[in-house]
Amino acid sequence: MNDPTKTKDQILHLAQGDYLISSDPNVMISTTLGSCVSVCLWDPVLKCGGMNHMLLPDHTKNSHTWEFQDVHAMELLVNALIKAGALKRNLQAKVFGGAQMVKGLSEIGEQNGVFAVKFLEQEGIPCLAKSLGGQQARRIQFWPATGRVRQRLVKAVDTIISKRKPKPVVTGGDLELF
Repeated sequence: MNDPTKTKDQILHLAQGDYLISSDPNVMISTTLGSCVSVCLWDPVLKCGGMNHMLLPDHTKNSHTWEFQDVHAMELLVNALIKAGALKRNLQAKVFGGAQMVKGLSEIGEQNGVFAVKFLEQEGIPCLAKSLGGQQARRIQFWPATGRVRQRLVKAVDTIISKRKPKPVVTGGDLELF
């Protein structure tokens, strides 16, 4: 039986390279991660939280550039929460992502996860939970007013091979027959 007084969650989809914050108990922030990393930050006293989706560059190209971009992505989220009234000493974190989506290629996912955890340690923000690495994408849902997070691993998509032979392509002339 449906309860007409219960409101549905407003789902905010988080794009790569972006962040969102909210204290609305009906808001859920959602994103899908591969090698990217999301940090969910929450102030349990203020009941306000936020999540970022860090699309970090290849760490092997220029370490100064990626370190600046990584730090910038985290500081945007932390500063937005502080601007909303959160206290840094109250912040708690949960970290997700950093998968190696293609075997044998770059370990950027692992490096992204290491960066996020190291940043939190250096800033004195406790990391209450993390799910990093592996080879599967993750769908993350975060309720910023409560700090609740749900993670769902995305199953790998098998290649579908058609048994039908392709139709021959006929060229020439100005007339096309159906």
